[in-house]
Amino acid sequence: MKNVLMLKSSILGGYSSSSALMEKLEHGYKQQGATITSRDLAAEPLPVLTGDIALALRGSDDMSELQKQAVALSDRLIEELKAADVLVMAAPMYNFSIPTQLKNWIDMVARAGVTFKYTEQGAVGLIENTKAVIVTTRGGIHKDSASDTQIPYLKLVLGFLGINEVEVVYAEALNMGEQFAKEQMEQAQEQISSLI
Repeated sequence: MKNVLMLKSSILGGYSSSSALMEKLEHGYKQQGATITSRDLAAEPLPVLTGDIALALRGSDDMSELQKQAVALSDRLIEELKAADVLVMAAPMYNFSIPTQLKNWIDMVARAGVTFKYTEQGAVGLIENTKAVIVTTRGGIHKDSASDTQIPYLKLVLGFLGINEVEVVYAEALNMGEQFAKEQMEQAQEQISSLI
């Protein structure tokens, strides 16, 4: 039985295409008997990384109550990640980047000595035996072009943490006409079915 960690990050609530695709994935994993841990990073936002929080995450001895809370939250998020066989993250494109809400999660789990370490040969990821699925939705067409900054960035971050097996589900051109959007969503749903 798999443990699946699902991260939604859309700010559009019930109108979100990425959330709709995530629900299809979640349904498929549940049918396989997977245990699902789900976080809606927009509905329950994580703190933005500040100097005080960064200092605490590096292991400060003298911490304020706010810093202690941030470290405890980071520890919980990392436990969820380490327990996951599959990490599924929604990454709708906002202004050519990932949502702030998803970036906040990354900042809370990327911790030296906990999820990665530095060696004489460079950084080594400490998250083992986890694969990732990225669900990205876009209004235009960006795949494999210079305007797609999301997927290279997310693959870099995930690899930095030790997650090197990454599948990407694309639903593009969602604002380029109703018929085109429908076809793109259907193709994304077919890809999801094949992944499950």
